[in-house]
Amino acid sequence: MDKLDPRHTALVLIDLMTRIVEQPTAPHSGPAVVARSLSLAEGVRKAGGLVVAVRVERPGVAEQPPGSELVDGVAGDLEIVKGTWGAFHNTGLEEVLRERAIDTLIITGVATNFGVEQTARFADEFGFKVILPEDAVTALDAHAHEFAFDYIFPRIATVCTTAEVLAALD
Repeated sequence: MDKLDPRHTALVLIDLMTRIVEQPTAPHSGPAVVARSLSLAEGVRKAGGLVVAVRVERPGVAEQPPGSELVDGVAGDLEIVKGTWGAFHNTGLEEVLRERAIDTLIITGVATNFGVEQTARFADEFGFKVILPEDAVTALDAHAHEFAFDYIFPRIATVCTTAEVLAALD
């Protein structure tokens, strides 16, 4: 993996919300994904990069379901609230990233084949370099996760591990 320029790099944390992280996931547990994401957040910030926390809100609902807050310890330098699977649709995320000269996105979170994949696909279409640490992403079932990492993500992103990303930031 190539070295990362933290001045042009953002870590995008997808849906690390209590009610989502507590669901049964595979192949990695929600808490394991949170721990690796927090490790990446610390490394990205220490190197001078941006951390973006993305959470979903159900549109048209007066009150969000219990557990809709970000998991304890998860905080972004920027917080994006989305109403769809992906982090880009009607959120202003692309514009904020461009204003900050961000060209590389490290994407982590839950769930692989929903919010993570949708965000990665749009990031690729918008011309961002996409990095997906496999051990910091999980799905609602292992097959969905493996399919995305075996067939989709290698075509649009650099697939790696949390350790490889942290090494590329040094």
